[in-house]
Amino acid sequence: MAIREILTVPNPILKKVSQDVPEVNDNIRKLMDDMLDTMYAAPGIGLAAIQIGEPLNVIVMDLAGEGEEKAPRYFVNPEILELDDEFVPYNEGCLSVPDIFDEVDRPKRAKITYLNYDGERVTEWAEGLYAVCIQHEMDHLKGIVFLDHLSKLKRDRAIKKVRKAEKLKAAS
Repeated sequence: MAIREILTVPNPILKKVSQDVPEVNDNIRKLMDDMLDTMYAAPGIGLAAIQIGEPLNVIVMDLAGEGEEKAPRYFVNPEILELDDEFVPYNEGCLSVPDIFDEVDRPKRAKITYLNYDGERVTEWAEGLYAVCIQHEMDHLKGIVFLDHLSKLKRDRAIKKVRKAEKLKAAS
């Protein structure tokens, strides 16, 4: 397993729409293992394949709290079947937008379907942080970063801040 580079805004690859995976095979499982290692090392709670430059409909996630046993989850070709009418605000962050957090309103619950690590079909309701995170990661699969939910002013400020941090990091 390997830790991969996480792309940051405004990298144009992050705006690509990801493609469905024909089957969950050893190559896809290796990708998911690498993604999980990358996410844990960042550290984060969710990662879409496009964030490491792979335009595939693949997400990994682990919502276990600090001190809790790891609980990795794997989503291949996830789809939202139904969204709750009630929206809730959540202060979101993103590994592709380091050190930037802002409030985004999202549906409180989402009925989703996906293939798991073994290629089995799962259909379930996501609620709370799980609902927020899966919607956030699925946005990535459509070329949307959470900044796209903000005003142009907030988005431009955030991108400028990330660029500045990248320059400082490269200079050191």
